[in-house]
Amino acid sequence: MRLGVLDVGSNTVHLLVVDAHPGARPLPAYSYKVELKLAQLLDEEGSITDQGVERLVGVVREALVAAEDKGVEDLLPFATSAVREAGNADEVLARVRTETGVELQVLSGEEEARLTFLAVRRWFGWSAGKLLVLDIGGGSLEIAYGMDEEPDTAVSLPLGAGRLTAAWLPGDPPDPADVKALRRHVRTGIARSVGEFSRFGTPDHVVATSKTFKQLARLTGAARSADGLYVQRELKLQSLESWVPRLAGMTVAERAELPGVSVARAGQLLAGALVAEAAMELLGVEALEICPWALREGVILRSLDHMPTTRAPGPKHVPMT
Repeated sequence: MRLGVLDVGSNTVHLLVVDAHPGARPLPAYSYKVELKLAQLLDEEGSITDQGVERLVGVVREALVAAEDKGVEDLLPFATSAVREAGNADEVLARVRTETGVELQVLSGEEEARLTFLAVRRWFGWSAGKLLVLDIGGGSLEIAYGMDEEPDTAVSLPLGAGRLTAAWLPGDPPDPADVKALRRHVRTGIARSVGEFSRFGTPDHVVATSKTFKQLARLTGAARSADGLYVQRELKLQSLESWVPRLAGMTVAERAELPGVSVARAGQLLAGALVAEAAMELLGVEALEICPWALREGVILRSLDHMPTTRAPGPKHVPMT
């Protein structure tokens, strides 16, 4: 069957279409993505502006057309921190529902972490042992740890690369004092949660997902995306530490010229690097492996787990949690 997952995130609205059935690996068939940067379309009270809601509605409509064109049978729509934390979240969800017919399911930060963990576990398998999984999004940082498909512990922190850039780094290039203040803020935030994970002992495998980690790995010498999903990619703390001060001294345009860095994400790469560096140092991680699967794949896998092997007539939407 053909499934579509519609991810309304802090940076992008992304429709991923896959061919899948229970017990099989989802095969990507089509991807539609718009850099909406919803987390930056906020008023002084933290509500998404009318313009932001209009743009979101328009992008959701476009995604629905794309899903229909590609023969999507079931659509799994969800939203993360940008909508979850908006002061007018209920109004935004109601307007999307009224004008497009799409019922966005708002995931909690912990649900994001747990679904991402599931995707990583399925990608690496049981032989990976105890997993520590890190994910830097536009609005939040997720960390999860465990031996099984459900992590033993999972946290979500308001330390996303887009959120931090907008709030802490207004300059281009950023003011060194602002960078120092952000570094302190990030490390204080992560340090509060270190005990949640250290009590479980040393992980057997440390893994990271998300565009931020992928770009940082490419920047420090990992293989290009064009080389394929199955090429092992690592990010080493020592290499990352050497890049952070260099990124801090660059303009956004200069960062966009770096290998693997997209123009759309260049502005928030420094904040993402500061979060990655702090998380690795405070959690005692010298190197981690990049996983190509993340939250969207976790949503798909969890939905497939709830489907019978032979589908009976019934509701189009299946549970994600």
